[in-house]
Amino acid sequence: MENTRQGTALLDRTFRVSLILKGLDGVLELIGGVLLLLVTPAQINDLVRFLTQHELAQDPRDFVANALVHLAANLSGPASLFGAVYLLLHGVVKIVLVWAVLREKLWAYPWMIAFLLVFIVYQVYRISVEFTWGMVLLTAFDIFIVWITWREYRIRRSQNRVPVG
Repeated sequence: MENTRQGTALLDRTFRVSLILKGLDGVLELIGGVLLLLVTPAQINDLVRFLTQHELAQDPRDFVANALVHLAANLSGPASLFGAVYLLLHGVVKIVLVWAVLREKLWAYPWMIAFLLVFIVYQVYRISVEFTWGMVLLTAFDIFIVWITWREYRIRRSQNRVPVG
């Protein structure tokens, strides 16, 4: 019995930490979205070139530096606006849902699960088009959060159904 309580307590802490990480990710998305609105693609390109020039001088085939330079060089005004809107909306929704789930608002649990499932489907598509370990790890983390959110939702819902005497 004690082992079960310890396992439940560990899952509860893991759930809260995972949600907080998702919330922080939402804050970073908001910051990124605002920056994309304020900074022009040319300024981003200049910054990336400045930040990668030393690494590329040492290793012209550096994968990360070359990928950043390529992404920055191909960033257009419409793509920057789309990225900003995407990050802002995604960040706001994530922050609101994380806040509501941390406050144990029952309505938020299914919305959090649905929101993550939509992005999991998209991430699986992206993995099938262009495999990256980062996307695989993000998808695995999101699947874990869906599972643990579903678990917490069932617990909270059953607690709300129990009449208090």
